[in-house]
Amino acid sequence: MAKHGLWAAASLALFLVPAGAHAAPDLSAANARLTALLDKNYPALEAIYKDLHANPELGMQEVRTAGILARHLRGAGFTVTEKVGGTGVVGVLRNGDGPTFLIRADMDALPMEEKTGLPWASKARATYEGRDVPVMHACGHDTHVAYLVGVAQALAAMRDSWSGTAVLIGQPAEEPLTGARAMLDDGLLTRFPKPDFGFAAHVSNLPAGVVAIKAGASSSASDSYSITFHGRGGHGSMPAATIDPIPIAARFVTDTQVVISREKDPAAFGVLTIGAINAGSAPNIIPDSAEVKVNLRSHSPEVRKLLQDGTARVAKSAAAMGNAPEPTIRYISGTGAMTNDAAMADAAVAALTPVFGKGLVFAPASAAPMSGSEDYSEFVDAGVPSLFFGIGGYDPAVLADLKAKGEPAPTNHSPFFAPKAEPAIRNAVSAIVLSIIGGVRPAAK
Repeated sequence: MAKHGLWAAASLALFLVPAGAHAAPDLSAANARLTALLDKNYPALEAIYKDLHANPELGMQEVRTAGILARHLRGAGFTVTEKVGGTGVVGVLRNGDGPTFLIRADMDALPMEEKTGLPWASKARATYEGRDVPVMHACGHDTHVAYLVGVAQALAAMRDSWSGTAVLIGQPAEEPLTGARAMLDDGLLTRFPKPDFGFAAHVSNLPAGVVAIKAGASSSASDSYSITFHGRGGHGSMPAATIDPIPIAARFVTDTQVVISREKDPAAFGVLTIGAINAGSAPNIIPDSAEVKVNLRSHSPEVRKLLQDGTARVAKSAAAMGNAPEPTIRYISGTGAMTNDAAMADAAVAALTPVFGKGLVFAPASAAPMSGSEDYSEFVDAGVPSLFFGIGGYDPAVLADLKAKGEPAPTNHSPFFAPKAEPAIRNAVSAIVLSIIGGVRPAAK
């Protein structure tokens, strides 16, 4: 999940199990059969997870990861195409008449050092923005690739329980929010069977055993910018001969927060984060430029535009106040809010509550979305109504111990993030496969 976890353990209280609006299909036989299949296949799935965790790859560098996924999809009988949108993988399994559905797992890791102490902890390094950096699967995408393999194996083994066409994708570069768009631009919906609907799942630090469903908007829009303030460099002892971009950048950093505190409705969600400031090289040199990197989060289109316009306006004003040229504002990447299909959410709650019991938790459309962002929204916006599951991955005993100590559970993107693989992988496979068998679909048009 880009920038923040999907659902944090502290947010579990937001979820309520509703009375089912749909009649629950009887999935007991399918669940028993799937459980037996997972009992058989799980050791190999965990081996995939541990291998990927120890050998993570950054976005658009997932060559080894993509190769492993492609090999296992072919082994399950899928027709596989590699290098879609860069390093993306698409596997297609046709199984008679019926709908076409998409199932996605993201593959990339993050440029950060792992501190979990796991025996299979990453020691990998890679080049990121021209720098040599450590790499870690700090967002759980290693478990996602493993669950996609599990889904492929289950769909192939249980073909008599469903019909239609399965399109499974390994998506690159979710963290920078560019991979979904890259696959779409490379013809995902035209080169391959176009999905009628889709599924995805994301592990978080919710308690292991939890499968979370949020109707309607489930995550925020995200927009990242690089703003370069231009000045005139010179000697630190002669500032009058220069235009110093550093105080201009500093003014922007403080003034831009007024967009949040004074222009945005206090009741509306919106976050403006200054994530990086890059300028200068020595104490006695005034540089000729300063770069500020900004990230904006919002739930509504109106707040999204307010933050975008306000950030640009303040940047230009700060430069003008410093008698500097107009800044260069470059859009880095972004995506819209992820919205779950309401009919699919209701149907999944009805189908899966008998399977997961109290582990199936639900938030209605009226509940606030989470602050994290997810570029699966690109597929939804391209016309693939979908359901995105939250999957718990943390041992409840560990969470209770941390709570007793007054310590928060490590979130996605923490160097200490270490979900338990088995419940996460098994529950993601079960939620998706049983939703397909149980007839979870968008409302008929």
